[in-house]
Amino acid sequence: MARNLLKNPSGEEQLEFWELTENGGSQWQVEDLPGDCGFEFASDGVTKYFATSFELCLKRQVIDLMAEGYSPEQLDAQPAVTVEDWYCGRTDCGCTYQIDVCLLDEKQEVLQEFKPDPVTLDPDCDDCSWKQVSHTLSEYGSGLRFISFQHGGQDTKFWDGWFGVRVTGSSVTIEV
Repeated sequence: MARNLLKNPSGEEQLEFWELTENGGSQWQVEDLPGDCGFEFASDGVTKYFATSFELCLKRQVIDLMAEGYSPEQLDAQPAVTVEDWYCGRTDCGCTYQIDVCLLDEKQEVLQEFKPDPVTLDPDCDDCSWKQVSHTLSEYGSGLRFISFQHGGQDTKFWDGWFGVRVTGSSVTIEV
């Protein structure tokens, strides 16, 4: 099984290793599962999640693949890059979730991007339980050297505190 290249994917080390690109409202917070979202997580090893607030909260890691031990030859063979993330909302407040993953060359210019439309969870018509997004990037050409992973969101009612989307269990893997 390929190793997860993201450090601290579920908040076990609070916000360590994450660049807070947007930290609005009451800012990012790490909470214990199941917490106020009320739903258990599907994986036994995950005990925490990141919670967003009433203004946009985004966090990012840029993975240096050469520093992670991959050779230019391995990367130029265009190995499949799989991204997975988990998100959920609260049952009392709607929220939005977004993810943006970019495969980058040595100058950190985009080779390929995965950026689906933001998702809105409405507790009046969604169950707001944990949902997974998974995507594999391939056929992106030679030159892959970095991967940028960014995700987050906010609540839809602008309530003070941490009523926005919850994220955890994120991963980026390469099949070499």
